[in-house]
Amino acid sequence: MSLLDGYSGYNQIYIAANDVSKTAFRCPGVLGVYEWVMMPFGLKNASATYQRKMNLIFHDLIGKFVQVYIDDIIVGSKQKEDHLCHLKLSFERMRKHGLKMNPLKCAFGVTTGEFLGFVIHQKGIEVDRNKTKAIMETKLPSNKKELQSLLGKVNFLRRFISNFSGKTKVFSPLLRLKKEQEFCWNEEHQKAFDEIKVYLAHPPVLAPLSKGKQLKLYISASDSTIAGMLVQDDDNGIERVIYYLSRMLVGAETRYTPLEKLFKSLCCLYKVEVLS
Repeated sequence: MSLLDGYSGYNQIYIAANDVSKTAFRCPGVLGVYEWVMMPFGLKNASATYQRKMNLIFHDLIGKFVQVYIDDIIVGSKQKEDHLCHLKLSFERMRKHGLKMNPLKCAFGVTTGEFLGFVIHQKGIEVDRNKTKAIMETKLPSNKKELQSLLGKVNFLRRFISNFSGKTKVFSPLLRLKKEQEFCWNEEHQKAFDEIKVYLAHPPVLAPLSKGKQLKLYISASDSTIAGMLVQDDDNGIERVIYYLSRMLVGAETRYTPLEKLFKSLCCLYKVEVLS
């Protein structure tokens, strides 16, 4: 696979002539007024605009051997012999649309690489150890805001954590507090946090989805959460997890019968399968 990074990505998109005047800004002194001709960083819709452009450029390659997220591109091939051909097609498309990459941030023909905060290799996707280390070293939250920050970091890795919602539901009452002085971190919260840290000490490697192979779905439900996982057998007949999914039940969902809750879990997993 090869990892590519756009060169000053946003600045490669021209602003519509009728909208150039809307970007005007004044410099101090006698420098005068300037306008952006290319899309600058910081505009509200800049990310969405750039992603839309990338989707248009690579529309027929995405999902085959190209994956794109804003200015990060990964070109992956199952066979080494195909990779040069895939790279050639990708760069021909970039050249056609005037898209430039930063050579200092590109890696070609690698078997392992970092993409969007995850480590990707032949066996699948795993967590970047720097991210788990940051969670391990985070001090215990002393207020609602710090708890939200902590759970935000952990939530980024939820696809790697079996029954994530069940493991974190104990924190829900603290997140609903209206007054910071009511915040109280007790043994139950500490136990749940320690369990998450133990799990993240050795997170699983999520296998890539193999099209054409049978998928297995494991689902479960409790009073307040539903959970499940997508699994496929590898070439040796060993089950490999592709995705963990879980969420809290809300409103009338908590009054579902056990069978209805399981069906809800199945529906959520089906959406993941379709998206994959």
